[in-house]
Amino acid sequence: MAIDANSARITGRVHGRDITLEGGLSRDEIRSRLWWWRTEDPYGCGEREDRAHESEDSRADVIATLGGYYEISGDPDSQEAEDLVELVYAELNPAG
Repeated sequence: MAIDANSARITGRVHGRDITLEGGLSRDEIRSRLWWWRTEDPYGCGEREDRAHESEDSRADVIATLGGYYEISGDPDSQEAEDLVELVYAELNPAG
């Protein structure tokens, strides 16, 4: 999939890992990428275990949007998490 150089992009640091969200993601895709460590096996064999130690020493999980920096809630089912997904979705999909 080619990515347009002008497409919306949001970056963050979650559980010690840098993430990038690109325009065109659905709300569910955004949610799964922000809370990737809660999925059963997001990267294949072994990587989940390799990354587990990173969360222990990482600073706050944050994402940088046009509106500023937001801390990522540990609970993906909270209202705060839902609000963040909506904010990120709106920034990644400004046309609608």
